[in-house]
Amino acid sequence: MDYEKIIHTICDPFLINKDALMVRELPSDSDKDVNLLIVAENEDTARLIGKKGSVANALRDVVAVAGKTENKRIHLKFESFDEDK
Repeated sequence: MDYEKIIHTICDPFLINKDALMVRELPSDSDKDVNLLIVAENEDTARLIGKKGSVANALRDVVAVAGKTENKRIHLKFESFDEDK
């Protein structure tokens, strides 16, 4: 399943700079785990996380349902680009 495409479809409407969104799969210890890193600009990352993590948790829930079709656990990690460095 293309989790990257799912995340882009859900996240793009929230973002100011849609071209800066990067989704990468990180190595995992298990075949049943999928670790995804979502990187965006500082302001867009804040939008994706939301107040008290509400948007991030909703995104995790949607992706978890998609993962259950393949018996996989999906883990999302959010980071932002640091423009000053």
